[in-house]
Amino acid sequence: MNNATITTQPPQGFVIERQSTIAQTLKSAVEIADYCAANASNVDVNGAFPVQEFKLIAEAGLLAAPLQRELGGWGAGFDAAVTHETLMLLKHIGRGNLAVGRVYEGHVNALQLIQTLGNIEQIQMYASDARNGKVFGVWNAEANDGVKVIPLDNGKYRLEGSKTFCSGAGFVERPFVNGALPDGSWQMCIVPMEEVATVSDPSWWQPLGMRATASYKIDFTGVELEQSSLIGNPGDYYRQPWLSGGVVRFAAVQLGGAEALFNLTREYLQKLGYTNDPYQKERVARMAIGIESGNLWLRGAADFIANYAPIFAGYPIHPQPKAEQLVAYANMVRTAIEQICIDIMQLCERSVGTRGLMPQHQIERIIRDLTLYLRQPAFDAALSNVGEYVLSDNNPAHFLWRDE
Repeated sequence: MNNATITTQPPQGFVIERQSTIAQTLKSAVEIADYCAANASNVDVNGAFPVQEFKLIAEAGLLAAPLQRELGGWGAGFDAAVTHETLMLLKHIGRGNLAVGRVYEGHVNALQLIQTLGNIEQIQMYASDARNGKVFGVWNAEANDGVKVIPLDNGKYRLEGSKTFCSGAGFVERPFVNGALPDGSWQMCIVPMEEVATVSDPSWWQPLGMRATASYKIDFTGVELEQSSLIGNPGDYYRQPWLSGGVVRFAAVQLGGAEALFNLTREYLQKLGYTNDPYQKERVARMAIGIESGNLWLRGAADFIANYAPIFAGYPIHPQPKAEQLVAYANMVRTAIEQICIDIMQLCERSVGTRGLMPQHQIERIIRDLTLYLRQPAFDAALSNVGEYVLSDNNPAHFLWRDE
């Protein structure tokens, strides 16, 4: 396990330099999002993948952005102080194309896990991969034929079984493929996909939306890994608050999709001259309120995470006395933004009517993509967790989430 982040003495003028890098990244994200939106219909096909989009992401330095500054990035998703900028980055990409946002968020998640739980050698090795354009991901979902991690006599590990919902299959080169050790504990592994043989099942992925994520089922049976491919200790993946705290990232991508719907709905009504209709005014107003509410939730999440610890969710070797509070707050953010997205989809549908929901219109695709993307696992458990936390705390409402 990584006991500390890689730190060096910052050079003079570092703050200005880093801010410039972050600002440039966000500017690039806006431009990439615009391209993603323009090209989204071309990759909205089963078997397609946004290859050009990720080429632009790599060229703009977004694959390296999640790395610590000393490793060539600015800590997006890892450095707690720039959490808001990270969430805005993810929201922009989601606004352009939710399928691109889904895969990119997995990349950010993977590099956060490596830098938090990996050892120094692993961090250096995988940081080099990210700088050289490798796309990372986290493939944890599975069915009854899930992955087993079997220790071998030669010090290596053999995988047996399959993963489902492998977003970016055939394009993500460094996925986390986690599995059960013989004692049942859960071990994180990274598979160098170009060095191993796997069996991909594209026919498994016949979705309503998010077609361009290429989220296939992949059989990893027979893959052998070196010890260096195992990240952290058994059970680390499910440790809190790291596991649930990360839901704010995909919530940011989802809000980007809702923002795209708001923009397109307003454009649709303006083009048809429906801007003086009182009912349309009311619906668009509610959409605007929803988007701003989502932005405020993301700001609240960023402030909470920044105040919690220097790195996202804290150092694993340190006690986490407020882990339950962070998890509950993250689950509130996830729940609130999901409802905002649902409300905005419904308001959009009522505003544009049948004509605006035909397949040739971007609105139809975004609604399909967002509907599927919102179906993240354990929604009820997330909401229940919030209730459990607030019922166990006797502080008044204004002290539930902040100490001041």
